Amino acid sequence: MDAALIRRRLAGAGRVAACAAAAGGAALAYGALVERHLFSLREETLPILPPGRRPLKLLHLSDIHLVPGQKLKQKWLRSLADTRPDLVVNTGDNLSHHQAVPPLLDALDPLLEFPGVFVPGSNDYYAPVAKNPFTYFTGPSKPPTDYGSRELPWRRMHSAFGNSGWIDLSNRHQSLVVDGLRLDFTGVDDPHLGRDRYSGFPRGSASADQAAHLRIAVAHAPYQRVLDYFTDGGAELILAGHTHGGQVCVPGYGALVSNCDLPTWRARGLTWWEHAGRQVPLNVSAGIGTSRMAPVRFACRPEAVLLSLVAKPS
Repeated sequence: MDAALIRRRLAGAGRVAACAAAAGGAALAYGALVERHLFSLREETLPILPPGRRPLKLLHLSDIHLVPGQKLKQKWLRSLADTRPDLVVNTGDNLSHHQAVPPLLDALDPLLEFPGVFVPGSNDYYAPVAKNPFTYFTGPSKPPTDYGSRELPWRRMHSAFGNSGWIDLSNRHQSLVVDGLRLDFTGVDDPHLGRDRYSGFPRGSASADQAAHLRIAVAHAPYQRVLDYFTDGGAELILAGHTHGGQVCVPGYGALVSNCDLPTWRARGLTWWEHAGRQVPLNVSAGIGTSRMAPVRFACRPEAVLLSLVAKPS
């Protein structure tokens, strides 16, 4: 092969590499500047209510990761009150900055007028740090070690939620009546930090199971052990977040990582979790924000989820 041909082939390879790098850069720029602001409302219908019950609208929020100055996100969050939900479920990671609580509460203020429940995520407790994104391919991200310096004002947020009537389900169970239907909740503190301690569902009186009710389980991170004990405990709906839907996905394929042991094909959407002969609908939200250290989304738009719970066929 003569020198001129070698030079031409090397030049061609250089142009291909340059085009690939440019395409990758363009995709990252699109994800950082455009797609992470394309907030969407995913709507699902689930026939899980007792026969004869009127539909209930459940608004599922997760992974807001608010940073002061995110005006578009705050405006969109406020607009979600227009859905007029019967219940709001917040599955954690609301914060991403030490100064985020006041703007978060302002953005959620219209939704705090509705009944709600919540559980925390790791980024409610601790501020994020910069990480090598390729480490996510080796397994879930590691819990922080420098707890004190990174602690966020989560107590203030929890207090404000509680003062508005939202119920903290961190390793707790509680019942709530909505439109005459008893909703039995169980929830856990963040499984990603290993704080989960399952408390079961409310027991009530000896005749409690004879009254119309629905059992809902709530967690931030959908680790399989958590989904299994929710399912074994009789959950009829499981809600979680944490995965960001993969955050950077491959079009036509989907998520590459879930940041937990959940299979990547379950990292976003409504699927059925199976364990010990039971099947339970599992809704995993792709989340509304991103860590402020990785403000990019690609082929995975931010979302809230509006679940229309309707009666089972009689």
